[in-house]
Amino acid sequence: MTPSDLYGFAERLTEAERSVLSELVTVLDEQVKPHLNEHWDAATFPEEIRQPLRDLKLMDPPALKAAGEPIRDLLTGFRNFELARTDLNVCTYFNAQAGLFRTAVRLGGSAEQVAELDPKIVDYSLTGVFALTEPDHGSDVAGGLATSARRQQDGSWLINGAKRWIGGAFESDVLATFARDEEDGEVKCFLVPRKAEGVQLELIRNKASLRIMQNAHITYTDVRVDEADRLQGINSFKDVSRCLRSMRSDVAWMATGAQAGAFEAALRYVRSREQFGRPIAGFQLVQEKLATMLGNLTASLGMVVQLTEQQAAGTYRDENSALAKMFTALRLRETVALAREVCGGNGITLDTDVARFHADAEAVYSYEGTHEINALIVGRAVTGVGAFV
Repeated sequence: MTPSDLYGFAERLTEAERSVLSELVTVLDEQVKPHLNEHWDAATFPEEIRQPLRDLKLMDPPALKAAGEPIRDLLTGFRNFELARTDLNVCTYFNAQAGLFRTAVRLGGSAEQVAELDPKIVDYSLTGVFALTEPDHGSDVAGGLATSARRQQDGSWLINGAKRWIGGAFESDVLATFARDEEDGEVKCFLVPRKAEGVQLELIRNKASLRIMQNAHITYTDVRVDEADRLQGINSFKDVSRCLRSMRSDVAWMATGAQAGAFEAALRYVRSREQFGRPIAGFQLVQEKLATMLGNLTASLGMVVQLTEQQAAGTYRDENSALAKMFTALRLRETVALAREVCGGNGITLDTDVARFHADAEAVYSYEGTHEINALIVGRAVTGVGAFV
């Protein structure tokens, strides 16, 4: 499926699943990639890519329906891999709906809410985002989450507070907003209409990473939400953690796919670039860096494939997904740095695509749990002793 899948992990996919990914790669190459560098440079979102991605129906692929096959987690993983192999902004944008928001509803909604909302999420008649991170609370959000929800006498809720770094919020119908119930102190989730009175969105500017992704700072001032718009299955941060466990797996796939994109971009460059009268692909030090990059990528791919198959079999552990996110994001950081090195001075321009991967890797390294937080989750599991402050 990809030139950087050295050990053939994609061979575990069925023919129908391969056809889904093949169609995705064609759209990414022909209708998405040509717009990326211009918009990354301008820090704008390429509206031209929105409909082609939706038309693929990746959350409910027609090719699988025709083959009578279920939608396997392994296909979802490789879907994220291919999106990130093209661009991390595009993958982050797609997963705001297909990953983050859909996960919040599917894991946090009641059976009735899932039955009503999930089909609308799949066909984009309802769009949304996952609004958890706050201006003053990221890593400590479990205990520090400050956005509040106060129950009113008529059963509705008043939401007050702020969220930050919420990608895709400007185009969403609803904001899946996590707030602390003032009565019991527990975290709950509310589907707040983006255009509700009291909701204000501000674009976060001057970013050096994920410049295409339009991230919002959201302020809530006495925003009224009906009880029917509260996700009934989220009643504590333990319920939120179930969502995060699943999403860390998605991000690990993204970090792996971005390694593939950076490696392949660097490989294209060294094959064409000549110094001292011959292509630099034939230089020993360049080949050593390429081999290290491919090793990072292969190890990461093996880890996320195994993690996904474990989860598909019903084994969900915080430490498993935390380790995968921590490891793949760290390897991504090294891989994009090596890609930048072998491209020399040209590696800091967007022309080789490497600079885009190099900058965007920094956001992936931090979101869905920083390296340190994920390391503490793993450390607690292997020692039996929590080291959180």
